[in-house]
Amino acid sequence: MSLPRPLVHRDDVLIAAAGLACGLLLWSFGLHSRGTSVPVPVEGPAVLVPLFVVTALALVRRSMPRTALVVGTLAVVADQFTRGSLMTVVMFADLVYAAVVYGPPASARRIPVTTGMITIAVTLGFLAWFRTPEALLIGVVTALITFLPAVSGVVVRSHREAADTARLRAEQTALLAEMDRREAVTAERSRMARELHDMVANHLSAIAIHSTAALSLDDPKTSRDALGVIRENSVEGLAEMRRLIGLLRDSGGHDEPAPAPTLDGLDALVRQAEVNGGASGLTFRLADERAPEAARPGAQGAPGAGPAAVPAPVELAAYRIVQESLTNTLKHADPGEVTVVLRSAGGEGGNKSMGLTVEVTSPFGERPGPRAPGSGAGLVGMRERVALLGGVFEAGPVPGPPGGPGKIWRVRAELPVAEDDKEPSA
Repeated sequence: MSLPRPLVHRDDVLIAAAGLACGLLLWSFGLHSRGTSVPVPVEGPAVLVPLFVVTALALVRRSMPRTALVVGTLAVVADQFTRGSLMTVVMFADLVYAAVVYGPPASARRIPVTTGMITIAVTLGFLAWFRTPEALLIGVVTALITFLPAVSGVVVRSHREAADTARLRAEQTALLAEMDRREAVTAERSRMARELHDMVANHLSAIAIHSTAALSLDDPKTSRDALGVIRENSVEGLAEMRRLIGLLRDSGGHDEPAPAPTLDGLDALVRQAEVNGGASGLTFRLADERAPEAARPGAQGAPGAGPAAVPAPVELAAYRIVQESLTNTLKHADPGEVTVVLRSAGGEGGNKSMGLTVEVTSPFGERPGPRAPGSGAGLVGMRERVALLGGVFEAGPVPGPPGGPGKIWRVRAELPVAEDDKEPSA
């Protein structure tokens, strides 16, 4: 909780004390601002009343600037009817300056204009009265105690406001930078979580299923087969973990980054899933129905060329979606065939973008035997990957084909590829 602003500032006390001390010193030496010819013959200490008033007003020059200026104007006018004190005029000039610097914006705009008009009026009035060039000195003195302090206050106030604006902009920039940093950290943590889940979950799911089968079935051959699968997945999972840790560890740039998986590795991924899911009655089939390179609009190449290349982010996302879908089939699918289909999307009818469609279908229902628990993190990760590429993701049960199971579980992802993002043909 912020403390209230003090009514009297410490610097104002020093200014008032210095002004009063200098005024008393001048009075003690008999130094006045005018001679003995004054409109009202005020003698003695009474001539110090305006000085005491303006020095007292200096105490509230910050907290009550407009009030101090109004009362100070009356005091300096009264001082003109006495022999006067130079410090009274100096302290009044400080009140004009303070009213511009510490007053509201309206006062900061009006006071310089008002003092300028007063200076012009006083100069013209005394010129018309005295009709001598010396009358210009009165206008100069008036400008020195009114207009010049007001203009100085405008300059100082403008610099302070510019400094406050720059400081506020710097604070906002720092705040935005901190927000960007936090968002970047959160995005990186999410990416790391997706990679960790996709790289290891498949092996751990297979280990969980076959270890449960080995414990629940009293068959030496089944136990040996299960232990073989467990060992194979343990070794591969450990290798994946070591690669991930190597990416996260600060290696100083001496190690080459691990190559990202590509769609060419789907064959090995499907074969591994078939080994892991054979005990559960699952079979796997990979159907690559992508358009060949030569069939792309404007593509160069001989007939029978391989599938059209896609950018690395799309290829990695497709690989991870297939990997996670196969992991989920090991956990939840009924016995039957699991199909992985890759198709080209777009690029027809003048469409300027092409893409890749990934579809994984598996029998849906309750199956007997051991299965690994699921947390739903895999679906979240796949949805995030597709969203980052601006694609469409669907996952859920749908009616099966005629003559097949009543329902199947389908994972379908449409990954767009902009024309500018296509990799050049070899």
